[in-house]
Amino acid sequence: MKLSQFQFELPKALLAQRPANDRDESRLMVLNRKEEKLEHYTFKDIINFFDEGDVMVLNNTKVFPARLFGNKEKTGARIEVFLLRELNQEQRLWDVLVDPARKIRIGNKLYFGEDESLVAEVIDNTTSRGRTLRFLFDGSYAEFRTKLKELGQTPLPKYIKRETDEEDQERYQTIYAKHEGAVAAPTAGLHFSKHLLKRLEIKGIDIAELTLHVGLGTFSPVEVEDLSKHKMDSEELIIDDIAINKVNKAIDNRRKICAVGTTVMRGLESSVSSAGKLNEYKGWTHKFIFPPYDFSIANSMITNFHTPKSTLLMMVSAFADPDFIKHAYDVAIKEKYNFYSYGDAMLIL
Repeated sequence: MKLSQFQFELPKALLAQRPANDRDESRLMVLNRKEEKLEHYTFKDIINFFDEGDVMVLNNTKVFPARLFGNKEKTGARIEVFLLRELNQEQRLWDVLVDPARKIRIGNKLYFGEDESLVAEVIDNTTSRGRTLRFLFDGSYAEFRTKLKELGQTPLPKYIKRETDEEDQERYQTIYAKHEGAVAAPTAGLHFSKHLLKRLEIKGIDIAELTLHVGLGTFSPVEVEDLSKHKMDSEELIIDDIAINKVNKAIDNRRKICAVGTTVMRGLESSVSSAGKLNEYKGWTHKFIFPPYDFSIANSMITNFHTPKSTLLMMVSAFADPDFIKHAYDVAIKEKYNFYSYGDAMLIL
């Protein structure tokens, strides 16, 4: 398929600026692939579509406050620094994006915090907006990380046109987040409340977890018409033996296996054995899924409503059939579903 086939007109008003009042009260569109029908529910109704022995796979990555604002030496210009990944703990080297980028050159120093106790020096250019920074801080590594947390803000997507607030610290994080390392939330999981997870557990639905540290590459626009030429950024992925045993048992018993989010689906599909089972994994993945594609592990998925030409839209189109997804999105726009990170959810069966 071609990039242009994933274009559609999305009214700006449908890009959710805030989450639903309660996590599990967001809207849920349910797509049945076999019958090619769709129905409308509330997210907490999801429990009715799963039974004892089914497995839901969650991504337990934790978002860290990756957005910093500093001032350039001499001019004092305000610069946004978005932390992407730590390159070297000892030397405090980080891969970052800067904005505005044209002002930031190798050798420049940036000062953070009112007391300017944290300083960063630009030591390399990586892309037009990408830089490598060396942080200079008088203290231990643990104190340095605490300082980053103090100064950092929740890395809400750029389309949210407001300042971040305290609510975002809680709501742009799943309730089961454990391992810090993501710069964006695995948003399908934002709809789960503690109460809903407990109800799923009582019903006998098994919860398996993997860790995929979501990078900004997930949201990078695709810029090539021929999708086979698009390169995904690498993201760190860990799947342990506890998850493997739960998932493979469900495969053997022909149960539902539900990928909660595109990051989980990408993680599962990155670690399939030749026998169609899930393998342990510890490394990096740059798996890009677009139609046509044969899925090996999950037979259902939960996902949000995605933006035009995104890799996320391509993946759900591969899972549910591009024409069916196009129809579902037409209905979603007509019914005023909320899109993107703080938006509503879709269950594909």
